Amino acid sequence: MAADEVTDTGTDTSRANGAVEDDSGTATRRAPAAGRGLVAVALVLAALNLRPAVTSLGPVLEEVRDSLAMSGTVAGLLTSIPAACFALIGSQAPRLARRYGTGGAVAAGALVLTAGLALRAFAANTALFVVLSGFALAGIAVANVLLPAVVKQRFPDKVGRMTGLYSMALNAGASSAAAVTVPLSGAFGGDWRYGLGAWAVLAATAVPPWLMLARCREAPAATAAAAVPGAVRPPAHRMSRDPTAWALTVYFGLQASAAYIVMGWLPQIFRDAGLSAETAGLLFSVTSLLGVPLSYVLSAVAGRLPDQSGIAVAIGLCGVAGWAGLWAAPASAPLLWAVLLGVANCSFPLALTMIGIRGRDSATVVRLSGFVQSAGYLLSIPGPVVVGALYQHTDGWRAPLAFVGLLMLAQIAAGAVAGRNRRIG
Repeated sequence: MAADEVTDTGTDTSRANGAVEDDSGTATRRAPAAGRGLVAVALVLAALNLRPAVTSLGPVLEEVRDSLAMSGTVAGLLTSIPAACFALIGSQAPRLARRYGTGGAVAAGALVLTAGLALRAFAANTALFVVLSGFALAGIAVANVLLPAVVKQRFPDKVGRMTGLYSMALNAGASSAAAVTVPLSGAFGGDWRYGLGAWAVLAATAVPPWLMLARCREAPAATAAAAVPGAVRPPAHRMSRDPTAWALTVYFGLQASAAYIVMGWLPQIFRDAGLSAETAGLLFSVTSLLGVPLSYVLSAVAGRLPDQSGIAVAIGLCGVAGWAGLWAAPASAPLLWAVLLGVANCSFPLALTMIGIRGRDSATVVRLSGFVQSAGYLLSIPGPVVVGALYQHTDGWRAPLAFVGLLMLAQIAAGAVAGRNRRIG
């Protein structure tokens, strides 16, 4: 690992070397000011690229299907690939971090993402397009898992604020890709290949700072156990046996499921309520853009609190209210329902903040993030599928929205447990 950690042994040695105590009480060596600036830039650039591979596709999916003779089944498969890749590839991120350091692993992920985005724009058939999309998503999966650990490692005294910063960048990247892909395609004669391929340029900007961090990798700092002759370092904490880790996993999975339902179905809900396609798109953009400022504010506040249960419950209730409004009267106050669901979507940065806070040190956060995100994304896959099936077989939105409301209640319960003031590891 490229960790800068040192366990406090009760002496002033760690503090004399520039260590700070994070919110878990573990002394962690703070990176030099210049190094922290580079890390902050690297975090923002990586976060900007965590969603364009997904959100850039929807606006031009019809053109992609026509060009590649893609079936509706395969098009539907593309909506489930992100969660599957994030789960399966993300589970391997801790192993990559142990071998190459967090900086090296994220740099590799950025390179894979750049190559995948650039090459898929030139895919000649459906199979190659799907494979290259999965290749790009694999690069994202590694960064998904490791960025919370980088924050814990490099900014142990600012976990909430730095998580909020890169969550804000993530939302900005996702919203920008959804809004700009069609105009980009239009600027090149309406060719979707240029509209999608252009995002490889943004991905490439994240590579140099992470390569610099990988080259500056430091040897792991000695822990107290290693410093004492004859001492045996305790075995790694087993996440699968920790109730807090499981509560975080359920919370993460359910909020991801709700987010995919919003991305996949919210515009259709508004259109079926009688609103125009333009209005439905505008309301959806409100839901997405609201997360840009709220992500930073919420994470900064949550990072200062020892217990995040109240925040998890509050934003979950906003989600319940938003879905209930869509169930009862979708066209009566659509802007209000969109705003409430935008607030509810802030459960994602809250989940990332809790991952960083619950782990006692960056090594634990790497493993906790890998466990929570890999299992959580697998848990998120059935939700949008069930909503689609209920919509098809009940010919309306009452049953699907009632189902989503039940998921939100379960998310609130999981968040109340996950947010308790406990440490893992």
